Amino acid sequence: MNNPTGKLYLVPTPIGNLEDMTFRAIRVLKEADLILAEDTRTSAPLLKHFDIHQKVFSHHQHNEHQSSNEIIKFLLQGKNIALISDAGTPAISDPGFFLVREALKFNIAVECLPGATAFVPALVNSGFPTDKFCFEGFLPLKKGRQTRYKFLAEEERTIILYESPHRLLKTLDEMATYFGADRQISVSRELTKIFEETVRGTVVEVKQYFETHPLKGEFVMCVAGATAKPAKGKYERDEEEEE
Repeated sequence: MNNPTGKLYLVPTPIGNLEDMTFRAIRVLKEADLILAEDTRTSAPLLKHFDIHQKVFSHHQHNEHQSSNEIIKFLLQGKNIALISDAGTPAISDPGFFLVREALKFNIAVECLPGATAFVPALVNSGFPTDKFCFEGFLPLKKGRQTRYKFLAEEERTIILYESPHRLLKTLDEMATYFGADRQISVSRELTKIFEETVRGTVVEVKQYFETHPLKGEFVMCVAGATAKPAKGKYERDEEEEE
């Protein structure tokens, strides 16, 4: 008789503060048959801290297509596998989406635990509307970057972006060009860590601040949505066309 398939667990890990690890996440990692980590060197201190000794295998953006085949075989054999990224929730600007999609193709159960992710506290801290927002993650590095900016310039929802320290000032310059120097933004860095800070203001004001302050840690940028265009003009044009 064949064993029932195992389950794939997506387990969020702290984005900085180890106290944000949930009891449930620790239990699932301890009970898993094996753990997949984006970088085993990064996950080792975390697992050691919580006394987790399961086997750990590497699963990152450069090998996930190849390794997913082997992982699916383990799951079909009844193994329970937990996937973690370096920080935050797997598959959110991190590896995981491809594996989840492959698991679902084979009717393998997938369960994502709630937990840490960087963009939610950054959004709430921003003071911008949270009822509707647009998560963009990292913008394209080269091809398609300008096109994306032009598209987002008209976005009326709050926009959320991730950015690295060495590209932050360049990105702020580009935002001034495509969104306007006076567009309101909120930039958070080192979330949940000792030197956590959030800087709010216009694009120009925030850029001036970071030109003279440390560019360390990962950055989450929240951009106020574009002001909605009044509908009256459209209706007037429609009436003119009918005449």
